[in-house]
Amino acid sequence: MSNRATAPYTLRTTLAAIALCCAVAGCKRAERPVAPPAAAPAAPVVQAPAYSKEQAMATLLALPELTAWSAQIERRTGGKARGAVVEDDPVPREVNGKTYYQLSFVENRAQDARRQESFLVAQDGSEILVDDTESDTLLSLQEWRRKIERVNLKSAD
Repeated sequence: MSNRATAPYTLRTTLAAIALCCAVAGCKRAERPVAPPAAAPAAPVVQAPAYSKEQAMATLLALPELTAWSAQIERRTGGKARGAVVEDDPVPREVNGKTYYQLSFVENRAQDARRQESFLVAQDGSEILVDDTESDTLLSLQEWRRKIERVNLKSAD
């Protein structure tokens, strides 16, 4: 055979070999597990705190110091004022990576409410901090208890 006669044969053989390789490669690719397309980043999920604001308020009102303060307020005012826990700021406060409700114990009168003490209650219910406005520091509940020595109301009048 001449070189001219073998050229179409060689070309056909080469094309057939390429087609066969592509077919085999396509089959191999189909056998591999295909990774799912990357999902678009989901919006952050805001979970409700494990400890509700109402639970935090009830926990504060149950503290022996606040129970005693409430009783003092009622006795002193003849029942015209009561001790209460109110929300200082609806925006939670973050301290050292932990989120807290901002609450205050107040002397609740008909015309106004007079703040006696400010508290931070962890949204997971694990901790109570006292916002000491005199020293501009946060105290643990135990530190605050040592500091107040006895349960006397700050003069509200």
